[in-house]
Amino acid sequence: MTDNTTLPLIPLDADPFVLFAEWMKEAEASEPNDPNAMALATASPEGIPSVRMILLKGADERGFVFYTNLESRKGGELLSNPNAALLFHWKSLRRQIRIEGPVEPVSAEEADRYFASRSRNSRIGAIASDQSRPLAERADFEKRIEVVTARFEGREPERPANWSGFRLVPRQIEFWQDRPYRMHDRATWTREENDWAVTRLYP
Repeated sequence: MTDNTTLPLIPLDADPFVLFAEWMKEAEASEPNDPNAMALATASPEGIPSVRMILLKGADERGFVFYTNLESRKGGELLSNPNAALLFHWKSLRRQIRIEGPVEPVSAEEADRYFASRSRNSRIGAIASDQSRPLAERADFEKRIEVVTARFEGREPERPANWSGFRLVPRQIEFWQDRPYRMHDRATWTREENDWAVTRLYP
């Protein structure tokens, strides 16, 4: 585990996307499993929140991309209330990043490209699953997998219309780094038109 006692403070002159990429690269070298795992928080139109762990599948200056069944709970909430929050927590580095902002659908081309990059079994599972819907028996799902597998025998499984992705466009990005005695280091970047306002926060 990283000893954060000697780490420099979070640089306030950094580009938040560059800093994110640097921290992600370090996490890829130190985290034992899924450094791109993140908590995604959504809310219903009535403001009832829900959160789950998913995987980041793309990040650049446009935002942070993830994919899902659009008819799942998170898909439905994002379509009806297009605002979300992400949380990355890397225990090995004793760091976390919080990201908040509106979400927008990725293009059909982006979704097709990512879906095609998944393993065949993962694509078949995505087609067969009514994600978030009640499942009476596990055998029912396994039977659907068999049916879908047979349907696509000899050809590539195609992305279903109800499976796509979202891009969270960051309105605010907060970097947090553990320091001794809970005197942690926190800094937040807030978007202001075409620029960022940055400030350090009390821990």
